[in-house]
Amino acid sequence: MLEKKVMVENYVDKYSKICREKNSISIELYDQYGVKRGLRDKSGKGVLTGLTSISLVESYKEIDGERVPCEGKLLYRGYNINDLVKGFIQSKRYGFEEITYLLLFGSLPTEKELEEFKEILASFRNLPKNFVKDVVMKAPSKDIMNSLTRSVLTLASYDEKVADLSIDNVLRQCLLLISVFPMLAVYGYHAYNHYECGDSFYIHRPDDQLSAAENILRMLRPNKKYTETEAHVLDVALVLHMEHGGGNNSTFTTRVVSSSGSDTYSAIAAALSSLKGPKHGGANIKVVEMIQDIKSNVKDIKDEEEVRNYLFKILNKEAFDRSGLIYGMGHAVYSISDPRAKVFKSFVEKLAHEKGRDDDFYLYSTIERLAPEVIAQKRRIYKGVSANVDFYSGLVYSMLDIPLELYTPIFAMARIVGWSAHRLEELINADKIIRPAYESILTEKEYIPLADR
Repeated sequence: MLEKKVMVENYVDKYSKICREKNSISIELYDQYGVKRGLRDKSGKGVLTGLTSISLVESYKEIDGERVPCEGKLLYRGYNINDLVKGFIQSKRYGFEEITYLLLFGSLPTEKELEEFKEILASFRNLPKNFVKDVVMKAPSKDIMNSLTRSVLTLASYDEKVADLSIDNVLRQCLLLISVFPMLAVYGYHAYNHYECGDSFYIHRPDDQLSAAENILRMLRPNKKYTETEAHVLDVALVLHMEHGGGNNSTFTTRVVSSSGSDTYSAIAAALSSLKGPKHGGANIKVVEMIQDIKSNVKDIKDEEEVRNYLFKILNKEAFDRSGLIYGMGHAVYSISDPRAKVFKSFVEKLAHEKGRDDDFYLYSTIERLAPEVIAQKRRIYKGVSANVDFYSGLVYSMLDIPLELYTPIFAMARIVGWSAHRLEELINADKIIRPAYESILTEKEYIPLADR
């Protein structure tokens, strides 16, 4: 057995080098053929691939034919995210259900419509008989995103109309997945925490009278207890992560798979696979790990010069994970500011004070201020750099005692709403499979018989 393992390792080592050699393409060729790598130009502007009326992400204004960076703006169905959050916070309401209605149906609900919608979502918060035992608890994984994806694909086998692409059926499927995502993710974590970590195992049913944010905390914690501040901050986090235009990687994945005529479960599973990447939804985990590294290596976190010097080390690939990245800083679209981070920051400060973590908030605020200066000194950048929403979300989740394994799944619990809205929009409007072009740089070769090679 050991000999086979060594043989495989040697083979893979040898042929991975061959793979790198045979698949490497000169960077100059991309410029020569005018290829926009990552479907973006050097300024970060994405290649136009479609139209959407679901959200608007603004980071530039056109002035006299010039693209001028501006404060970031995010609109959901035409409404500014700042106004939406302010609206439900001032009324001491939870916003997840209300904004889900807005993104799916295009208008803000009346009180009656909102209550009816909450009842519908609550009615979907049921998993098939023995699903937790037979699917969630089976083969538990530390990677909850993989566990969540497996659960979503398995749910398809319980749906008699799985491949029906009529809009009423797709809407039903989307409402189901929006409702059960918190259960699938939290139960998946509990299974891992019990079978792999040896902790107690418990499954709490969601309460139909509670909001999504309250139910997440209720299901996660052994005693089902949480404070109002905790639930409202998590609710704001969910709303801010719900939607971000059609061009982000996981939403574009949803639209690509939907354009092929595939079913809802497959499209959402593909989006989950995209979101789990550290360059996308996994970024907040890297922020938390980076902050821990800074706290371990900077003697006085209130000494700005010492913090600045360590940020230079991170940027120079001399510290943390040697990637040269200051995680949570910069965004593919925003330059001057990420409106989600600005909205979030005030709630984070309030929660930090309640939790006795003012020093942590001070460190995050210091890094938010210093990092753009450090990056501007060391790197040639085509646009401004500012903190993105992931910079603060990791701090929030840690203050809520949410385990690291659930950080990206919580992002998914929110973004499933945006994915659903974009899937519906794609199916209603598009009639062509999405198929971009790749320029081949191959040269034709003559076939060589096996005996002559």
